Amino acid sequence: MATSCENYGVVNGSTCACPVGVGGSTCSQPACGGTIFQGSSRSLVPLPSNANTLANITAASCSCESGWKGTGCNVCQTASACQSGFAAVSGSSSSTPNIPTGQVNETMVCNTAPRIYAAGSMSCDVQNPTLQALYPRAANLNILRTLNPAFTPLPNITGFGTNGSIYAQLFYDGIEQFYCKADSCTQDLGSGDGSSEWDCNNLQCTCRQHSSFCGGGPLDLGGILNFLNGTVSVSCGVPASDGTASCAFKQSTINSVFGNGGLTLDGCVFGECVRQNVVDTVSASTSNSTDDPSHSSLSGGVIAGLAVIGALVGLALFFLAFGWWVQRRARRSGTSSSSKMGGTSVEWTHVSYFVPNSAQGLFGYFGRSKRDLSDHKVVLDNVTGRVLPGQMMAILGPSGAGKTTLIEILAGKSKTGHTTGKITFPSSGAAPRVGFVPQQDILPPMLTVHEALLFSARLRLPENVPDSEKLARVDDVIDKLGLNAVRDVRIGDGEKRGISGGEMRRVSIGLELVARPDVLLLDEPTSGLDSVSARKVANVLRALAHDQDNPTAVVASIHQPSSHLYHTFDQILLLSHGRALYSGPGGSAPAQHFSSQGIAYHEGYNVADYLLDVASDPPVSIFPMSTPDPAATLTPPTPPNASRSAQIDEKGNAGGGSDEHVEAYHPEGLSNGNFKSGGEGRRQSGYAATFLTQFQVVSGREWKILRRDWTLFFAHFAVAAVLGVFCGGLYFKTDITIAGFQSRVGCLFFLGALIAFSTLSALYHVVEIRPLFLRERSASYYSPTAWLLSRFVFDVIPLRVIPTIIVSTITYWMAGLAHEAANFFKFLFILVLYTLAMTLYNFLLACLFNNGGIAILLSALSALYQMTFAGFFVHLNDIPPVLRWLQWLCPLKYTLEALSVNEVGSGLMIQDTLQGVPVNVSASLIMNLLFGFGSNNYYRDVLVLFAFIAGFGVGVIGIVWLRVRERR
Repeated sequence: MATSCENYGVVNGSTCACPVGVGGSTCSQPACGGTIFQGSSRSLVPLPSNANTLANITAASCSCESGWKGTGCNVCQTASACQSGFAAVSGSSSSTPNIPTGQVNETMVCNTAPRIYAAGSMSCDVQNPTLQALYPRAANLNILRTLNPAFTPLPNITGFGTNGSIYAQLFYDGIEQFYCKADSCTQDLGSGDGSSEWDCNNLQCTCRQHSSFCGGGPLDLGGILNFLNGTVSVSCGVPASDGTASCAFKQSTINSVFGNGGLTLDGCVFGECVRQNVVDTVSASTSNSTDDPSHSSLSGGVIAGLAVIGALVGLALFFLAFGWWVQRRARRSGTSSSSKMGGTSVEWTHVSYFVPNSAQGLFGYFGRSKRDLSDHKVVLDNVTGRVLPGQMMAILGPSGAGKTTLIEILAGKSKTGHTTGKITFPSSGAAPRVGFVPQQDILPPMLTVHEALLFSARLRLPENVPDSEKLARVDDVIDKLGLNAVRDVRIGDGEKRGISGGEMRRVSIGLELVARPDVLLLDEPTSGLDSVSARKVANVLRALAHDQDNPTAVVASIHQPSSHLYHTFDQILLLSHGRALYSGPGGSAPAQHFSSQGIAYHEGYNVADYLLDVASDPPVSIFPMSTPDPAATLTPPTPPNASRSAQIDEKGNAGGGSDEHVEAYHPEGLSNGNFKSGGEGRRQSGYAATFLTQFQVVSGREWKILRRDWTLFFAHFAVAAVLGVFCGGLYFKTDITIAGFQSRVGCLFFLGALIAFSTLSALYHVVEIRPLFLRERSASYYSPTAWLLSRFVFDVIPLRVIPTIIVSTITYWMAGLAHEAANFFKFLFILVLYTLAMTLYNFLLACLFNNGGIAILLSALSALYQMTFAGFFVHLNDIPPVLRWLQWLCPLKYTLEALSVNEVGSGLMIQDTLQGVPVNVSASLIMNLLFGFGSNNYYRDVLVLFAFIAGFGVGVIGIVWLRVRERR
C-alpha cells in the first residue's frame, strides 16, 4: 500500500489518484504520449534503471500524438483529437451532469483560449536570462487549472481536485524539478478580450531532492521553493496569431526576485477538451451576469483613502461654517459703539515683589522657613499709590528702583518672582480694559503705520463694532499721534529703513489707543528719544488723560525726564531701592516736600533732576516710618469705593476679584502656595474677536508680508530649481544596473537630506517673529491656534511644500525614475509628508528653546542623526543591537524606504552582468540585500510619517499654548 503520493496525488487503496499528466503508483512519472482520457492506462515516462532517485525521470524524448502538445502531451489542439480520444475510451458517460439530455449539443470541442470552462491544461516555456545563465537547457511549466471538474468529459480522469484549483510542475530538460498546488481559485476574464487571470490561495510547493534546481545544480533553490506559500496568480494575455500567449506566475517571494511581473512564461499553449453544451451554458451564464468585468469596483485602500480625505474636508467645512455662524452672531449682538462706559482709576496697596538671590541655586528657596525672607532680593517694598481718570502719573527713580517692575505688575504681566499686595480698578462700568506699552518697540516691519493700527483695531475692538467705525478710530488715533505724514510708510526695522524712532514709539502707543483702554500703562515711553520726540509723546499722553469725553488714567515710568516733560505729569511717584519716597501731586510739590525734611532745593533747578538726586542716595530719615514690615503684613486696608479688585498670585499673575473684600497675600503664603482666589476678573480678559476673524486678520497680514517681501519666496523657489537641476544632472538617466540602482537610492537620499536641512529656515523664521507673537499674545490680539494656522497656510505651504514639489519634480524626470503617473504622485506624497514632519519638528525646537542658536544646533544634529540611521550609509540589519532601535525614531528612514519601495514597485528590473553571468532580477531583491528595506512597507511608512506629523503637531500646539508666553 502506497504510503505517500507525489505531485499532491490522493491515496486510493494501494495506489494513488493522480493529477492529469502524471501517473504511476506514486504519481511520480510524467505522461509520455497518449491522451488525457486514458487515465491510469496512459503511457508514462519509464523509471530509470537506478531507481534510487526520481530525479532522472525525463520526458524530453516523448513524442505526442497528432493534435496534442506540451510537455507530457496534455494540451489538446484540435476538436478531432478530443473527439477521437474520448471515443476511444470505453464506458464513457454520454452526458454531462446538471445539463438535461436531449436539449444540448454534446459535440466535443478543444478550447485553446486562456479561459477555462471546466478543466484544462497549459504548457509554457520559462525564459529568464538569469535562470538561463545558470540552467541553460529548456525549462517548461505545466499547469492544470480546474474550474468545475463535474463539467469535464471524464470527471475523475480529465479533471482533478476541487472547484477552483491548480496543479503545476516545472520541468528542466524534461525532468521534473518541483511541483505546486493551490485552491480557492477565481477566474477573471478581464474585459473579455481573451485574457485570463487566476487568483488562488493556500499555495504550497515541493522541491524534488537532488534535481538540478534542488541540490543537483549550481544553485540550490530548495530552501526557497519548499517555503512558497500564500496567494498565487496565473495571468495570461491575449493570444497571438499562432495561438500562443505570454503568461506570468506571480507570488510574493517570486515577485521579489523576478519583479512585480512575476516569473515570465512565454509561448504558452492552452488545451481543454470540453463539450459544446458546457461552453454554451457557461458562456450564457457569464454574459447574463450583472458583474461587468470592465468596470471593476474600487479597491478597499482607495475607498479608505477617499473616505479619510472626505472626512477631513467635511470636518474643515464644518468648522468653517461653525466659525462663520459664531462670527455672524457676535457681529449682530450688543451695541455697535466701542466707547467707554465711564472713567476708571487704578489703585495699588502694599505691593511688594521678591526674587530669590542667584546664589541660592535652583532649590535653595524651598529649604527656607516660611517667614524667612533674608535670602530674597526685595525689588518692591510695600508700594502704595492711586491714579484717577484724567490724571497722568510719572514713576521716577534711578536705575534699579523698581519702576519697570511696578508698571508690569500693574499691567498684570507674568512675573518670575513672588508678588504680594493688592490692585484694584474702581470703575462705574464693565470690566476695565488695561493697555500696556512696553519699553521696546516690537512692530511688524513690513506693514505701514495705518495697516499696523488697523490690525490692532480689528482684533482688539469688539466684534460687533463695524469695520467702518474701526477705520474711523484708526484715523482718529493717527491724527492725535501726529502720524499723518507717515500714514502709508512701512514701519521698517534695523535692516530696512522706515519711520523714525519717535514715530515708532507713537505707533506702539497707538496700538493700545485704538483699543480704547480705560487705563494706559507705559514703560519708559520716552527712552531713547530726543527732546522734541519725547515732548510729542508726552503731549499725546496728556491729551489722552485729559480728554473731556473719555478721561483716561495714564501711568508711565520715566527714566530721566526734561523739565518740560516733567511738568506734563499731574502725579509723581518717586521710588528708591524699591520703596516709595513720595507719592502725590507733581510740579514743585515734591521739591517742597523734601525741602521740609532738610534736603535743600535750589530754585530754577530741574525738579526731576533734583528728585533723582534725592532717590539715588536718600537719607534714612526720609523713608516713610509708617510702612509696615513685609513679614508682618497680613491684611492691608481696603481702598474706599472699590467696585472691582483682584489679588496677585506668587507668579505675579492677576487673580480674580469681586466687590467683596479680598485679603492681600503675605509672605507667609509665599512658601506654601496656599492662596485664596477671588471671583470675577479684575480686568477685561479673553479675545475681542472671534476665531474666524482672528484667522482672517492674521492671514491677511501674513499675505501682505509675503507679497511685499518676495526675497525669501523667490529665494526658496530659485534654490529649489537650481538644486533640482543639479541633482537631476548628477543622476541624469540613471541606468538599471546594480550600480545604477544604488545611484537611484542615492538620489532619493539626497532629496530627503536636502529637505531635512532646508527646513531649518522655518526654525529661523519662528525665532525671528517670536517677540512680535509674544507681545501680541500678551495683549490678547489672537489665540495661539489662529497664529499657528496662519503660519501653516502662509509659511509651510509656499515656503516649504511648493519648493519641495519643484526640486522633486525636476529631479524625478531628469533622473529617469519610474515613469508611471501613480508612482510619481506617490513619490511626491512621501516627500511632502516628510517636509511637513520636518517643518513641524523645527517649529517645535523654535518654540521649545528661547535661544535660537541652541535650536538650530539641535536641528542640524538631528538631521545628521537621520542621515546616519536612514539605511543608506549603513545596512539597517548590520547596526549593533544596542543602537539598532534608533532607526525607529528616524523619519528619514521611513521616507527613504517608502521612496525606494515606490521605485521598485513600478516593476523595476535589474539588468546587469556579474562575472559573465547575466542578471535579470527584481530591483526589490537588490533593495533588500543592499539596504534592508521591506518591499511591502510603503503604506506602513506613510502611516508612520503621519504619526510623526501628528506627534510634532500636537507638540507644537502644546508648547505654544503652555510655554511660548510673555514672562518678565
